[in-house]
Amino acid sequence: MPVQHESPPFDAPAARRLREALGMAPGHVAYGLRAQYGLQVTPDTVAAWERGLLSPTSRELTALAGVLWCSLGDLLISATTLREHRLAQGLAPEDLARRIGMDVSAYLRMEESGRWRGNERQSTALAETLGLTPATFLTATGRDDELADLLRNAVTTRWQAYVRPTAKLLALPRQHLEDVLEQLHSDYQAQMVQTLSWGQTSPAAGDGGRAFLDGIVPRFWELTRA
Repeated sequence: MPVQHESPPFDAPAARRLREALGMAPGHVAYGLRAQYGLQVTPDTVAAWERGLLSPTSRELTALAGVLWCSLGDLLISATTLREHRLAQGLAPEDLARRIGMDVSAYLRMEESGRWRGNERQSTALAETLGLTPATFLTATGRDDELADLLRNAVTTRWQAYVRPTAKLLALPRQHLEDVLEQLHSDYQAQMVQTLSWGQTSPAAGDGGRAFLDGIVPRFWELTRA
């Protein structure tokens, strides 16, 4: 039995703007979908898509992009999942799997589960193929919490031990990642030294450190953009 997917995050107002810019009515779009792609779509269905009452399926969305002379990404709200990013690039699972050097069935299992388990080389290829920034890559692969745990361990122990596992999560140059982790470690240790120098005692003595750890992911992204 085929896997049932949720509809892509369709941008209804964008579809209407694109249609009107071409001087087309919903009936023209419906005709194009039937004549060019064999889809039995009525003008009322097109109108319902544009009002947000219905969402096109993946196949309908691909065909709609063809009729409106636009990319899939033009018809999608900001993508967050791997599948949404793949659709936005107009790639079939087979094409993406081939580009990143992975068996398509293995890729689809990861896409369905929302958990990426590719190696460092595959992660880099995935980010490049889908045009993902490190931050959007992490969200798309469902590993935000993993990054937070790794960063907290890196700054409270030996940061060098966490370069490799962090690199597996992110498509970042290794040297840059090392520099960022070292800086985070130094900042955290400096925070702790400053806290102790104020003569504070527990539990107040740990407040500065806890605040640093709570905000460590935003600090990490700030440093990677520096």
